[in-house]
Amino acid sequence: MPVRLGDTAPDFTAQTTEGEINFHDWLGDSWGVLFSHPKDFTPVCTTELGTVARLKPEFDKRNTKVIGLSVDELGNHEKWNEDIAETQGTAVNFPIISDADRKVSDLYDMIHPNANDTLTVRSVFIIGPDKKVKLTLTYPASTGRNFSEILRVIDSLQLTAGYKVATPADWQDGDDVIIGSAVTNEEAEKLFPQGWTTVKPYLRTLPQPNKS
Repeated sequence: MPVRLGDTAPDFTAQTTEGEINFHDWLGDSWGVLFSHPKDFTPVCTTELGTVARLKPEFDKRNTKVIGLSVDELGNHEKWNEDIAETQGTAVNFPIISDADRKVSDLYDMIHPNANDTLTVRSVFIIGPDKKVKLTLTYPASTGRNFSEILRVIDSLQLTAGYKVATPADWQDGDDVIIGSAVTNEEAEKLFPQGWTTVKPYLRTLPQPNKS
């Protein structure tokens, strides 16, 4: 069964490059990003893992743990990490799951037979501290991911978890936001006493609440 938004992220125990973990225990009270790779020693994956390693301080600032997955043996992960450090200028500084038995891949529906019946696609799952799935993305094996976009989404998810707002197209942290459509004007007056701009009755904008 596919993992959908709002589902509880499937729990599992697995070996990683940083030892055995129980996924929910490992997440603790943090947000999490679980992302899969088709195979070790592949060019696009190498650049992705290097990018995430460089961005890890940004994930840390957002109380977000990152963990990768590939359907290869743990020994291959460890050898591959040496190549990543050499070619990307940054050692991998987060765990990578060894999923040779495809247990986790099957739990998260990461293998799409019409694309490839043995390798995982480039899946991304953002998981909240409540262990609920907040976002899913699926890329083909040939297309590397934009991890700056994933950070942007985490900013939006964390903001909208705390305030009854939504973020518009191309929103960046610090930009104006939209009052949620379920919020009445009467409720908005209590929530946002600083006021807002009514563009249309259904489109009400205001400065980002936690920045003003």
